[in-house]
Amino acid sequence: MKTLKELLKDTPVEALHGDDSAAVAGLIYDSRAVRPGDCFFATRGTQCDGHDFIPSAIAKGAAAVVCERLPEQTADGVAYAVVPDAAGALADMAAAFYGHPSRELKLVGVTGTNGKTTTVTLLHDLVRALGYKAGLISTVVYKIGDRTVEATHTTPDSVRLNAMMREMADEGCEYCFMECSSHAIVQERTRGLHFAGGIFSNITHDHLDYHKTFAEYIRAKKLFFDGLGAKAFALTNIDDRNGRVMVQNTAASVHTYSLRAMADFRCKIVEMHVDGMLLRIDGQEVWVGLVGRFNAYNLLSVYGAAVLLGLDRAEVLRAASTLHAASGRFEFVRAANGTTAIVDYAHTPDALENVIQTVEELRTPAQKLIVVCGCGGDRDRTKRPEMAQIAVKYADTAIFTSDNPRHESPEAILDEMAAGLDPGTRFLRIADRAEAIRTAVMLSAPGDILLIAGKGHETYQIIGDVKHPFDDREQVRKAFGALR
Repeated sequence: MKTLKELLKDTPVEALHGDDSAAVAGLIYDSRAVRPGDCFFATRGTQCDGHDFIPSAIAKGAAAVVCERLPEQTADGVAYAVVPDAAGALADMAAAFYGHPSRELKLVGVTGTNGKTTTVTLLHDLVRALGYKAGLISTVVYKIGDRTVEATHTTPDSVRLNAMMREMADEGCEYCFMECSSHAIVQERTRGLHFAGGIFSNITHDHLDYHKTFAEYIRAKKLFFDGLGAKAFALTNIDDRNGRVMVQNTAASVHTYSLRAMADFRCKIVEMHVDGMLLRIDGQEVWVGLVGRFNAYNLLSVYGAAVLLGLDRAEVLRAASTLHAASGRFEFVRAANGTTAIVDYAHTPDALENVIQTVEELRTPAQKLIVVCGCGGDRDRTKRPEMAQIAVKYADTAIFTSDNPRHESPEAILDEMAAGLDPGTRFLRIADRAEAIRTAVMLSAPGDILLIAGKGHETYQIIGDVKHPFDDREQVRKAFGALR
């Protein structure tokens, strides 16, 4: 076990009380999980304040407490450290507790609104194809070498992050690729990590339920690049209007990628087909098994990051030709009669429009497009009318349905989606998502294309606080199987 003093080495401390040399068994920020000898962190959340749970943590045997203000009554035999930021202290101390494992890895973080999961997954698969061991931290799954761990968050808490990276380093991983969500950046979950580089994909309308304004959302993403070290690289998409903003104050070496402008890494889509694209990257043509302009950006950022990590350009392009999209990202489910369903995680206005525009480039005039989409409950409400407007703009038939309604009424969410449409606009609203998918299949003719958007890889539907089993892909297969 490590002492509190050892763990506080890199953390600003305003005051120490009690036995500050106390040995610490574990770092805990949920008082319900405290065991004897643990150090409890009184972090402030959006719903509650950890300071209110200090007595509970001590009653369960906490040996030390890290807090932002000292309780009115302190317990004998307990060490207290008063810090300016308990969440930041948790991240610093988690890194120290596990021996700073990120320093033993080439860690690359990816942030942006869309493309994070695909980019980290492609990077992970690429270096694995080149013979290296690597770790992956994504919305879909966590991977530690050859082991797969169920993902709970896009970016886990700082303790779990460092614990997993310690396992990666101990198992001989050389690389780790991780998504860095805006929530995680603001909540300092990525603090104390040593990044070899960072990638910015794009920034569009999302998470305003948490960040309140788009300016704050941009600031959250920018904080990640502000924190990169001088030996790291910052790879930014300059086709996004905020691409250069992200790297204005970074100490890292700045590199750019683009499909439209002069940049360090450039790409052109030569051909696009339903089963892949021919790209020209750095003057070399390569066939890849992904489709869509958005995936050309993802692949270009992967190529650029791999080169900046010191990998051979020709070998990177060769490995890129073997890559496939992440689960639930433009994933095809085909019926025997030629109807195709595309299941995609698109749950923001920009992502939905990008996916639909890709379908538009692939479908023939004879193929109808039916779009099934919804909006999550207890989340950014301002994007609901935008999602509806995009769906009806492109689809021959748009069906609005539930997408993790959580504590909101599904019908109320559909009301807010429909409120953005002009009077007389034609669409269907079916709150039951399974019924919506069945209806889309029944309305389709052989050869048509169905886009089932919003949930992608998710295998559940959140109603209230309960996750009910639900998989868009399985629902589509059932509906296709019932075709006559």
